[in-house]
Amino acid sequence: MRRPQATQIEDSMIRPCTDADLPAIENIVNQAATKYHGAIPDDCWHEPYMDRAELLHEIADGVRFWGWDDGGALLGVMGTQDVKDVTLIRHAYVRPEAQGRGVGRALINHLISLTARPVLVGTWAAAVWAIRFYQGQGFTLVTPEAEKDRLLDRYWKISPRQRETSVVLARR
Repeated sequence: MRRPQATQIEDSMIRPCTDADLPAIENIVNQAATKYHGAIPDDCWHEPYMDRAELLHEIADGVRFWGWDDGGALLGVMGTQDVKDVTLIRHAYVRPEAQGRGVGRALINHLISLTARPVLVGTWAAAVWAIRFYQGQGFTLVTPEAEKDRLLDRYWKISPRQRETSVVLARR
């Protein structure tokens, strides 16, 4: 595996996030996640979508965040987590005003370039915009349902309710 490095893109940069970025990561996730409100089951929605304690728990559990830095301001974040024999894409969010500008595409392509492992991503089944985004980056929906459930059980720590309302996409 190559050593993780920042990637310069015009006047912006994809770089590893640091502890100083925690407020920005939390803000980006919660701003962008408002799009899920009404799309995911009400019993799975909570505000904030990710609080500081949950963010710190995710980092302690091995999620490493990367950010699109535009002149010192993070416009998007995305995490990776190596679990067993795969790399998971975790918590992929772009500020609403920066969506559609290639931030997410650049982040995911950068993260994919850092691993030789198979890459999986999970998202809500009703988040059709997210599914389309991942498919546009070369991911395919995992079917049948039993295989999707097997992957969720093996690589993620989620509730049974979230499992039944989620999909997995794979890129090999």
